[in-house]
Amino acid sequence: MKAAVRAPSRLDATFAALRARRERALVAYFTAGDPSLAITRKLVVEAARRGADVIELGIPFSDPLADGPVIQRATQRALAAGVTLPRVLELVREMRGEVSAPLVFLTYYNPILAFGLKAFCRTSVEAGIDGVIVADLPPEESGPLRAESITAGLDLIHLVAPTSTPERMRKIARASEGFLYLVSLTGVTGERAALAPELAQQLRALRAVTTKPVCVGFGIGTPEQAALVGQAADGVIVGSAIVRLVEQHAASRELLPRVGDFIAGLKAPLRGGS
Repeated sequence: MKAAVRAPSRLDATFAALRARRERALVAYFTAGDPSLAITRKLVVEAARRGADVIELGIPFSDPLADGPVIQRATQRALAAGVTLPRVLELVREMRGEVSAPLVFLTYYNPILAFGLKAFCRTSVEAGIDGVIVADLPPEESGPLRAESITAGLDLIHLVAPTSTPERMRKIARASEGFLYLVSLTGVTGERAALAPELAQQLRALRAVTTKPVCVGFGIGTPEQAALVGQAADGVIVGSAIVRLVEQHAASRELLPRVGDFIAGLKAPLRGGS
């Protein structure tokens, strides 16, 4: 049986366009359903309008082992409000026409298994999702999901750990589509006062084994840190700092402008010529 051939994706087109403009991508993360699905929709639209090149949507899960306290609290709030994977898929379906930027799920393997691998990939693409990051799925165990994701046209994006060897980086790069998610430090998500000193070395090592776009996440929370990472990476992923703003201003009319201004500030140093 002939293997499925992957067609160019919306993520491919986005990174190609950014490279042509000498820009770096800003990948903005939101926990879907925090503080509500309706507000998540508004936040995503505003983020894309203010400069986010890719939107990452976290699917609430009861055991988010890679997430720090800020995102854990957001996840618990969303779960308490009854947010489920089917409801998040419906949200994406409703807002896809308002947002041209690629949309990527961040999830764990258990919700995908419960939904069904083929059903998850096909339904995600039909709703308008372009890629998926599965935080607890190593490439060695990703074969069944990868087969379904390629067939459906869903980019499967893997994490590269700070402890990954060049040989393992090569294996992860071969198994990933869309972009590679380089975790900048050991531990969980969350803002840090300074970037990991080994980050530049990690980026050089990863660049040596792949030409696929590399985005850096974990610990980035200011425009200054984004600018530093953008000097060497194709993209910067910001999650906890955005989710913290949502938490602080959830009940305020200032929520959308506050988040929008923060997104714009993060994107500014990543633009061409900056």
